[in-house]
Amino acid sequence: MSAVGLRASRPAYVLFVLPFVAVYALLLLWPLANGMWISLHDHDLLSNDSFWVGLDNYRQLMEDEVFAQVVWNTVRFVAISTPIFVVLSLALALALNRPGKLGAVLRATFFGASVFSVTLITLVWKLALMPDRGLVAQLLASMGLPEIPLLTSDALALLTVALVTVWWIIGLPMILFLSALQQIPSDIYEAAALDNTSRWRVLTRITLPSLKRTIVLVALIEMIRQFQVFPQIMLMTNGGPNNTTRPIVQFIYEQAFMQLSLGYAAAASQILLAIMLIGVSAQLWLERDGKVQR
Repeated sequence: MSAVGLRASRPAYVLFVLPFVAVYALLLLWPLANGMWISLHDHDLLSNDSFWVGLDNYRQLMEDEVFAQVVWNTVRFVAISTPIFVVLSLALALALNRPGKLGAVLRATFFGASVFSVTLITLVWKLALMPDRGLVAQLLASMGLPEIPLLTSDALALLTVALVTVWWIIGLPMILFLSALQQIPSDIYEAAALDNTSRWRVLTRITLPSLKRTIVLVALIEMIRQFQVFPQIMLMTNGGPNNTTRPIVQFIYEQAFMQLSLGYAAAASQILLAIMLIGVSAQLWLERDGKVQR
């Protein structure tokens, strides 16, 4: 095609891209900009009054001990759950990456849990973790072990919710790893078998290097998802005991819809966005830095 033809067809290219750009701006860029604008105001949802306060909401958040606690709770939750998601889903994918009906049934079983609603999952686990009468308490009693306050202990409540979350949605990262495993050429494994390569060397020299990009993808997806943790904590512990499981999203919800302080909640949401961007950027930088060193 000539240069004149390319120039003439540029408006057509713009028309093809325009619907996506419009939807992107409407659903993402506008809410983001509007949230930043609201965070600079003292906005009362009850009276719908709004007053410019500049960075006062951010200053108050920096001095708010409750907000500092919920940030620490969220970071701890991400630090606990994300590595478990990556390691356990990879292990499940490696174990279930084989033909046969049994493998198909197990894959469907693990993935099926992620389809259930958070209300159903939390109800089942709250019944299982009930003191005295719950399934876990009865199992411990049958083995002569003392009861463990999994949801009422300051030290164990957040870990318990993290493990329930992993049990609930482990299916998606497992499927991602399974898809990546099935894209590795079988010729490589056949050559390794001819050389009598041990399973450990196949895993560390062939499989894991081939899955490097998928490992980074799963880590990023789960990091972003777990920074937004809210419903399972709200339903299982309601932020307790002693505020040790309250995440940032619950703090935002309470400030916006219970305290009716929309500007303060918007400022907290902007800080959550900044923390997520820092975490994702650090993950990508570490992955890129590892490539450069190799």
